[in-house]
This record gives sequence, structure tokens and C-alpha cells, in this order.
Amino acid sequence: MNQFVYGPVPSRRLGLSLGISPIPKKTCNYSCIYCQLGRTHPMTNTRSLFYPVEDILSEFDQILAQRVAFDVVTIVGEGEPTLYSGLGSLINGIQTRTEKPVAVITNGALLGDPEVQSELMVADIVLPSLDACDEAMWHTINRPHRSLEFARVNQGLIDFSHAYQGQLWIELMLIAGINDNEASLQQFKDMLSRLNYDRLYINTPVRPPAETWVAAASPETMTRAVTLLGGISIDLLASTGFHSEITDDYEAIKSIIKRHPMNQHEIEGFLRTRGQMQPSDLLEKLRQSPEIEVLEYKGYLTFRLK
Repeated sequence: MNQFVYGPVPSRRLGLSLGISPIPKKTCNYSCIYCQLGRTHPMTNTRSLFYPVEDILSEFDQILAQRVAFDVVTIVGEGEPTLYSGLGSLINGIQTRTEKPVAVITNGALLGDPEVQSELMVADIVLPSLDACDEAMWHTINRPHRSLEFARVNQGLIDFSHAYQGQLWIELMLIAGINDNEASLQQFKDMLSRLNYDRLYINTPVRPPAETWVAAASPETMTRAVTLLGGISIDLLASTGFHSEITDDYEAIKSIIKRHPMNQHEIEGFLRTRGQMQPSDLLEKLRQSPEIEVLEYKGYLTFRLK
């Protein structure tokens, strides 16, 4: 199983994404209530060189040698990638190896850090989250590390948006009863007016969240948000396009759900692309595995690694 590179996996924003995770599992400076990986552990706001850049690039070279098809290289993985202090070198190293765009998906908490800003400037696409209109909402949804301040995080996003020359795609996550009312949508509109961005994606949880009480915004609310904010709704499940170079089906699925939970339909579709026409036995093995958490959400069974 690869340690750093995974996929490609289907991304609703980016197409077929070859993922790179430069940080240990669930290492983040937020513990978002909607996170599909579950609660953050450990929580940190200290940037570290968790793994040598050379080790990550060496594994990337091995994947490239297999001539796997992908549309974009996405640095995201299992937590907050801007906590990786080798991020700039990693992006540069990827760009010397492929002409495909390099995207970084971030919660945006460190965009005000001059070092982080400098490292992200060379990325082709940066996708920061925008979940909260005010400090109370920020603490409710994102549950940030105690060293972070809402005003500084918000200003960091504003400053970065005006300095960055690549594609800036904002993702706004709407959660029923928390940030999806009309007053919040109006506040989001005001916040967005201060940013310089290329796309706005409006999302709502489609996979099991960290907290079971988190609920998706209604279709009517999503439609209202799209109309008011001018964004693109992406609250649809992707179901095809998963890939793994691992030959054993069970191990291949484990390698994917370590970073990208899959529902039962996605697993069935993935297995069929590998010639497995009777996926029920493997699905049952996944259900019984002590390594795997199975959650029912929105009528789907979703599998993620514990």
C-alpha cells in the first residue's frame, strides 16, 4: 500500500484526482463537525516536516511510471496540508514531473501566514473552505485549534485572494440549522464580496460526518444559496473513476478509504471495473472487518478506515 500517493479518485470539482497526503492521519488544526474522516486526532497548529519531500516524490515517480490516467494532482490527504512545512518544495517537485495542474485543498486557517502564502503561490489551484460568517459559527462548525483567531483567519483569506495569481476556488459548506438560514447567506454574500476568486462551490454533507447530528441543507436552501451567491452546487455523489494499483481487491479498497470514504455503490462500481461481477462477498468482508467503520447516512452505507 502506498504511504503518500493514492487514487486516482473522482473529484466533483477537479475530475480524476491523483491524491497526495503529506501529513499523518487526521492531523489538523480544525476538527470540523462535518469531516468525512471523523474527529481530528491529533490537533495541532504547528507546521512540521512530517515526511521527507524526497520520499513523497519518489512514490509519485513510481505512480507516474505506471502511466495512470489523471486530470490533476491534489494535495489534501488525511488532514490539513498547509501544516506540512515542505509544501512549497513538494509542489515544485511535482510540477517538474508532470504538466498536469497541482491543486491544494485547505481549510484556509493558515492563509494569513506569510510562509504558507509564499508556498501556495506556485500552486495552480487553491481550494480553501469558507464555512462560517462569524466567530461563534466558526467555533461551532470548525472547532479550531485554540491558537487560531477568527479575525486573522478571515483576513488571511482576503489577503491571499488578492495576492494569489492562480485559480482560487472557494468551497462553502452549508449545514442545516447552523449556517444555512437567510441571514447567514446574506453574511456570506458580504464576505464573498471582499474576496477575489474564480469559482464558488456550494456544498452540503453527502458522506457520514464526524458528528452524527450534522444534517445536510435542503434542496430548496441549496437552490437559494446558488441563486444568491452565484455559486455552483456540488451536493451530488460521484460514483465512478476510483483507481488503485493494488491487485488485491480488499487491500485496494482499504487504500482508498483511508483517505476517501466510499459508499456501497462506489465500491460496487470500482469492483466491476476490476472484473468483479459479484461484489456482495467482499462488501460483507468489509462490513465485518475490525479495521473498517461502516456508517449509514442519507440512505447509503459508507465505508471508511478507522
